[in-house]
Amino acid sequence: MVFEHEIPKGSRLYFGKAAKAKRALENKICTILDNSGFEEIVTPNFSYSQHQSIANEKKLIKFSDEQNEQVSLRADSTLDVVRIISKRLGRTTDHKKWFYVQPIFTYPSNEEYQIGCEWIKHDNISDIMNLTADILKALEIEPVFQISNINIPKLVASELNINIDLFKNGEIAALFKLNCNWLNELIKVKNISDLEAVIKIVPATIKTELEILLNKANEVDYSNKVIAPLYYGSLKYYNGVYYRVISDNLTICKGGMYSSEGMCSLGFALYTDSLLKILED
Repeated sequence: MVFEHEIPKGSRLYFGKAAKAKRALENKICTILDNSGFEEIVTPNFSYSQHQSIANEKKLIKFSDEQNEQVSLRADSTLDVVRIISKRLGRTTDHKKWFYVQPIFTYPSNEEYQIGCEWIKHDNISDIMNLTADILKALEIEPVFQISNINIPKLVASELNINIDLFKNGEIAALFKLNCNWLNELIKVKNISDLEAVIKIVPATIKTELEILLNKANEVDYSNKVIAPLYYGSLKYYNGVYYRVISDNLTICKGGMYSSEGMCSLGFALYTDSLLKILED
């Protein structure tokens, strides 16, 4: 039985102080993005292409349109923003910096608000990481800023002829069991000096991507940063250096570089409810 006052599990309700705090947070971050040259966009809640963004398609809330084409509720904003700007609005604007404030939806009834941005046709990931760092500083919080490179676990898997799922599932114990000295040291990397040391002992096939990670991490002006070269995230489109901001069990932000519509672009999404919880605490 569903009572009249009930709302679906995983959905969001804001009222009173919580609604006011949410609005104030969104306004503060939007002002920073606006001052950084980003313009606002609000995309449709429904999408034909969410399967290209989410690795686990079981998380999508799907149905069919009148032509029996599969439609999903928006579970990620990034690729839809780039497609809409480049394909639908390309004749009316050449602006490349966009931000959005809107929810995403995942199965069965989860709703999560995001404040995000996309920087189309830009390839310097340190610019978007420093923008994220500036937002965190403006909010007067200093969670962990974890920086990774999606190409490194892929190259390690190829070099050692092992399944990439070991990295996707975070099976560190299984990786240590391989008894590979340079891999063991790579697993232990946490900071810039660790990364500098391990670059000297890894195979040549992996060294270049580690150096890219090192260079970009050095360009981030943020004190509480952690290097995680073997982290493998869940979003399908990141193809280089990417990052997440975390505090205890809360994910505050995810961002990185990706290719869409033949263009290299950058973006991030801040998770509103995680930020509200940290600011409240």
